[in-house]
Amino acid sequence: MSDPEPCRIKQEETEELIDVVVKEESEELSEDEEKHVKSENETHTNTEHRCTCTQCGKSFGRKYGLIVHMRIHTEKKPYKCSRCDKRFSKSKHLRAHKKIHTGEKPHHCIDCGKSFRDTFTLQRHAKQFHEMTESMKVHLNVRTKMKGFLCSLCGKSYSCRNSLKIHQMIHTGEKPHKCLHCGKSFSQLHTLKAHESIHTGEKPYTCSQCGKRFRQPSNLYQHKMIHTGEKPYTCTQCGKSFRQSSNLHQHMIVHTADKTHECDQCGKTFSTLSVLRIHLRVHTKEKPYSCSECGKSFTVQSQFTAHQKMHTGVREFVCSECGKTFITAGGLKQHQMIHTGEKPFKCSHCDKSFGRLQKLNIHQRIHTGDKPYTCTQCGKSFSHSPSLHHHLLIHTGEKPHKCDQCGKTFSRLPGLKDHLRLHTNEKPYSCSECGKSFTSRLYLRRHQKVHTGVSE
Repeated sequence: MSDPEPCRIKQEETEELIDVVVKEESEELSEDEEKHVKSENETHTNTEHRCTCTQCGKSFGRKYGLIVHMRIHTEKKPYKCSRCDKRFSKSKHLRAHKKIHTGEKPHHCIDCGKSFRDTFTLQRHAKQFHEMTESMKVHLNVRTKMKGFLCSLCGKSYSCRNSLKIHQMIHTGEKPHKCLHCGKSFSQLHTLKAHESIHTGEKPYTCSQCGKRFRQPSNLYQHKMIHTGEKPYTCTQCGKSFRQSSNLHQHMIVHTADKTHECDQCGKTFSTLSVLRIHLRVHTKEKPYSCSECGKSFTVQSQFTAHQKMHTGVREFVCSECGKTFITAGGLKQHQMIHTGEKPFKCSHCDKSFGRLQKLNIHQRIHTGDKPYTCTQCGKSFSHSPSLHHHLLIHTGEKPHKCDQCGKTFSRLPGLKDHLRLHTNEKPYSCSECGKSFTSRLYLRRHQKVHTGVSE
């Protein structure tokens, strides 16, 4: 007897089933019903045909599982938040999201008492900051509703036998699914299929905003945040946000880890050697990332990547308030604070607030007297690097900014801009006392002394 043909659902079939799916997923079941559905599902997983996605080849034991999966390709999000209109493909994701609005944090750490919105964040917190004692393991198992199929080797639990079987391959090292192209083996079939796309070049997941294609849905999900500017993972210490939890985890080291790596130039300390190496470029003036279009060089790669978009003209981040466009998501987020008036970074010395942490750090040097940027020519020190850069032009005599009207050169761009107003006759700085206008702010300040009686 030949094997039965696996069931397949085409993309258009999901249109007809979507209303049924929403009803099925949103209905609450009693404990007896949940037990019945669980045992029935396990039976069907072993006996029913596998249902295969025609888009990416991933297969499921139940037709419903495939229908939910198809939302990755169709981008359907039937579950809508009534507070902020954000949409989700699964009802459980909506339920988790709603806790952001209600402030509900029902999951507590038994060691420090800190509360969390979901069990995943609680588990991550426990593993990162606390010792995994037996009492902690029991607590986490209770909080995550310990499931019926338990791994005898590590104690992890699963809701069905098949999931446990797949998990146990981690301990046995069994990898039954082999790539025909390179011989690499995998424990799960869908992992093999994702790997094979490296050889075939297939990228079935497409961004609806820019058309960029991806091999895996997780990569598409992360990419979409570039367009929306969404950064859901926020540091509780300094307010900095990240698109990925792994980036937040890496960032947290800045706050929690000992800063054992000291700069031998200025004494500043860092938590990791890699960050110290990047910092040292401030002193060595090393800028390893060079633009092939204009020759401008950068200290860090993120600045270089952002700069390259200036040449391509791509400004994919749009402000919903005024329509202004930006090259980076960070630029958009920073701009939006103009509309909201938000200034989350407050100086502990004078109560002045700032929209950016970097500006707060620079401002605080006024109070501390810290001047970490020193001129190698004359020894003069400065509180931030642009001031040092401008000062160095005095020693080099360099005047890179040239007037295209008369050929006069300037060491600083603001100087050139003020000069150009002599040609255009533009006078944007007006005296509030008498209405007289000037080409530069400096000339206005000099004039205002006539009214105040302050002598030169």
